Amino acid sequence: MPINARTRATTASRKPVTSHEQVTALSASRKRATALSVSRTRAVAVAVVLLSGVTACSGSKGRDATDAAPAAGRQLDWIVSASRHLPISDADAKEHIASSALTAFGGTAGLSKELSRIGPLTAQFPPTSGRTRAAGWFTAGHGVSVFGMFSTDRAGRIAGLYFAKQPDSWRDLDARLREIAPEVSFATAEIGKKGRCRVVHGVNATTQRPLGSAFKLYVLGALSDAVARQEVAWDTPLPINDAWKSLPSGTFQNKPAGTTMTLAQYADAMISNSDNTAADHLIHRLGREAVEREVGALGNRRQDADRPFLTTREVFTLKGSGYPARAKRYLALPAKKRAATLPALNSTPLSGVTAWQHPRDIGTIEWFASPTDVCAAFKGLNDRTAVPGQANVGHALSLYDGGIGLDPKAYPTVWFKGGGEPGVLTANYLTKTSGGRTFVTSVMLSDPKNAFPVNAELNMLAVARAGIQLAGS
Repeated sequence: MPINARTRATTASRKPVTSHEQVTALSASRKRATALSVSRTRAVAVAVVLLSGVTACSGSKGRDATDAAPAAGRQLDWIVSASRHLPISDADAKEHIASSALTAFGGTAGLSKELSRIGPLTAQFPPTSGRTRAAGWFTAGHGVSVFGMFSTDRAGRIAGLYFAKQPDSWRDLDARLREIAPEVSFATAEIGKKGRCRVVHGVNATTQRPLGSAFKLYVLGALSDAVARQEVAWDTPLPINDAWKSLPSGTFQNKPAGTTMTLAQYADAMISNSDNTAADHLIHRLGREAVEREVGALGNRRQDADRPFLTTREVFTLKGSGYPARAKRYLALPAKKRAATLPALNSTPLSGVTAWQHPRDIGTIEWFASPTDVCAAFKGLNDRTAVPGQANVGHALSLYDGGIGLDPKAYPTVWFKGGGEPGVLTANYLTKTSGGRTFVTSVMLSDPKNAFPVNAELNMLAVARAGIQLAGS
């Protein structure tokens, strides 16, 4: 649902901080025991939220993660145990699985059959669980890695269950990408000792796609540069301004006007929780032109596509208020004249913005970059962390690992920024290995006609993880 924050099922994270049918219905799953899903509805997670910075299988710390009664976690433990003690009895299945979900599985026998195809599950890391959602990485049969995501109904029974297999070769990864989305750009690149991005493996690696909330990397860069020029400091206070509020994802829109926080706090929320209001406040404070300059400074090769650099509120208004007429008028203008229309967009009450569930102008009203552009951006931000007084850049990007679930001993540094709206999904990571190598993996999916289902998000996460690990192997 475009306006409300994505319902998140968090994964195991080492720091306080996803095709279409590669994840198929459990009762119909036949391909390489790769994946399964139960429930044709989006019971596990709302599939895509406009400008959401994470995938449905991720999220910042996750609201449910602090719930007192982690029913989903208990059910996850049961599924793991059941995968090792098949077949499941009817009584046991009815105790743990909602009747509608059990029917979708094909009954108890169908559930047992499909779990046997996946193989016994072993958690790679302690899964993250909450009251209604749980998720984590598992080793399944034949040693394959799978990402599992679970949801429960009000009675605490399993209502949704998804698994996505991690590709185990570049060939497998390419095939998965072709299945996930009609428009794909992907790259895993290594940042070498000379500071250049060398593509290890790519698919349309230089083709720009819509970014969703990954545009916030450029805002973070603009803030870093403003600090370096001593125009602001990380601890500079900035009060909440009602005129600069946006819609979720995030929570800063709920803060009363005048609530003061530091620019570092805005940056942390913008990156780790993909807070739209935090991003818009920083854009207004730093100036739109400063962020536009940063797009070029961080190596984006087609900067004109991001001018004028829109706030999230402006995108919400263009796509959710008076659509499609307002959007058509905006797009009919020469690019240089579009900026003059933005004050009117910002004065439109947020209460007049209506949710949308299908792609709207994702190729024209968005923010844009290619996987190689993202590598350049991460490289630039990484360089800044070595400069005295710029540790906040790495801090913000390290708060949440995007659900990637990598071994912290092998990958001591993981940065993440993702994004999405109906028809758009992106996941972008910078990782540093214990051996001193630095990789950037970027997965960009777009579909101008259809919104992505939850399983696309899980598969995006599996592709991203495979890209990281294959490059380092």
